[in-house]
Amino acid sequence: MAVSTSPETPLPVGEVSRLIGGWIDRLGAVWVEGQITQLSRRPGAGVVFLTLRDPSYDISVSVTCYRQVFDKVADVVGEGARVVVHAKPEWYAPRGQLSLRAAEIKPVGVGELLARLEQLKKALAAEGLFAADRKRSLPFLPQLIGLVCGRASAAERDVLENARHRWPAVRFEVRNVPVQGVHAVPKVIEAVQELDALPEVDVIIVARGGGSVEDLLPFSDEQLVRAVGAARTPVVSAIGHEPDSPLLDLVADLRASTPTDAAKKVVPDVREELARVQQLRDRARRAVTGFVEREERGLAAALHRPSIQRPQRMVEEREEQITALLERGRRTLGHLLDRADSELTHTLARVVALSPKATLERGYAVLQKPDGAAVRSPEEVGADEELRARVAEGEFRVRVADRPKGPGAVAPRA
Repeated sequence: MAVSTSPETPLPVGEVSRLIGGWIDRLGAVWVEGQITQLSRRPGAGVVFLTLRDPSYDISVSVTCYRQVFDKVADVVGEGARVVVHAKPEWYAPRGQLSLRAAEIKPVGVGELLARLEQLKKALAAEGLFAADRKRSLPFLPQLIGLVCGRASAAERDVLENARHRWPAVRFEVRNVPVQGVHAVPKVIEAVQELDALPEVDVIIVARGGGSVEDLLPFSDEQLVRAVGAARTPVVSAIGHEPDSPLLDLVADLRASTPTDAAKKVVPDVREELARVQQLRDRARRAVTGFVEREERGLAAALHRPSIQRPQRMVEEREEQITALLERGRRTLGHLLDRADSELTHTLARVVALSPKATLERGYAVLQKPDGAAVRSPEEVGADEELRARVAEGEFRVRVADRPKGPGAVAPRA
């Protein structure tokens, strides 16, 4: 139950400490896992003191146990070892200090650690933390490289020397941290997050030399794996040697087998790039030269064409064609005119032959009434009627003396 207090009715420090001790006593014995950071075995003392630390967080707790409890595992447990402790929390009221009273200690074996790592690996893979589509490509030429490694370590030397040998102008932002032990995980996470916050850092390398499974455990820690997965800057994992494969290798954007390999993969070789540039220049020069030579050959072939060497030949050929066409047109038009003239002559002859004038020229005459109508029958005229007679050379008037009697009667005299 919550204790009611106020500024007027505060609790004494001893009462608060007593209440805390009562709450802790209700917790009972628990199994706790951690890593031993400090171990004190005083000669002649019946109690062993040690500090148990959480490898993923900067949290530790004091543990005490009787010597006979620790002697059961003294041969396999030391500082840096991972253990599982069955202990009861205790509150030391005079100092306000929490500690654990251990009744049993069990070392965590390599096989058990590997089994736990395999379970963690499956769980993180199910979340998609190791998915290939989350991997980011590294910049071709990083301007500033973040390096997380041990102080004065072989890994730091390998990365710096090989990178500067390949590209002397490369720059590094180095963060020296513990790479094993209880402080490794929080310090590595802090360094990665600090470098990730720098906008000028293009890629981060986390490097460490080889070691035992226990030495490389910090780089399989869940908190570190998640911190690297959340980084916005591409991360390269260069932990251990070729056979070593911590979980950091799976979440990183690129895995390098060694720190030296990380330097080769992150930094391009200036000599190789210069050679590649020279190859591209040579290739471009050959392409341009080949193009110019092809164009020169094409131009030479075009200049040797007859139409270029003697361009008036085309005009002459066209002149001959035009002359032939003109002659052909003239002949065709002449034939047409001759044919038309012949047809006109024949038509004129037929017209003349059929013309009344030709009949008149043979001595015939045409009688017409005053209204111009031609007289075709004797019955059409009457006695004393005046008619107009048309002959070949002109016309004159006649008068009918008497009306003809019939078809055989003689025409009246004028």
